[in-house]
Amino acid sequence: MMKRILSLKLIAAMSVLVALTACVSKPARQMDYTAFRNSKPSTILVLPPVNDTTDVGASYSMLSQMTMPLAEGGYYVVPVAEMEETFKHNGLTNANDIQNVAPDKLRSIFGADAALYTKISQYGSKYMVIDSTTAVTASAKLVDLRSGDTLWSGAAGATGKELGGNVNVGGGLIGALVQAAVKQVAHTLSDEAHDVAGLTSRKLLSSGGADGLLYGPRSPKYGTD
Repeated sequence: MMKRILSLKLIAAMSVLVALTACVSKPARQMDYTAFRNSKPSTILVLPPVNDTTDVGASYSMLSQMTMPLAEGGYYVVPVAEMEETFKHNGLTNANDIQNVAPDKLRSIFGADAALYTKISQYGSKYMVIDSTTAVTASAKLVDLRSGDTLWSGAAGATGKELGGNVNVGGGLIGALVQAAVKQVAHTLSDEAHDVAGLTSRKLLSSGGADGLLYGPRSPKYGTD
């Protein structure tokens, strides 16, 4: 009898542990996804990011790497080349002008369910006296092209430190200053910002994370978040 009681207690304890583990493994979401779930977008049009930095290549660098995380999340993404050629044919080449096109007009042209509007606020290397790093920061929102409602919004950033590859030229203040200068040159020559932009894109647009995009209909995880 005693063994049976102990067994029941053990089973109950394990059940609680499994439940707690499940709660911990699933990221807590603070965002309201009601409109997102009701909209059920399957095709996304990624618009050229507005570039609020001094680097003229920031917009294209980000744009070239934003499709992958969306596709991996289960969405069909309008090909970037098709999007660019269509806007160019209609005399639109500036990201600000493109993002000002009415949602219903975008839907009639591309047939997409939603459009992604992105803004880059930081892109490139920063020299900070005793250190230097490359940083890319961006924000985005997903807008339903049928209703004009915002379905999701988020922001993310990454730095070259997350890529590794630090250069070590010795200790002390002089060493630190030299190291910062060497890293600044290395970042510029290797176009490290492009790699950091890719990391920022994945952080910003990957599905399944806390307050991230929901999984799309082409993902086996669709409807589980």
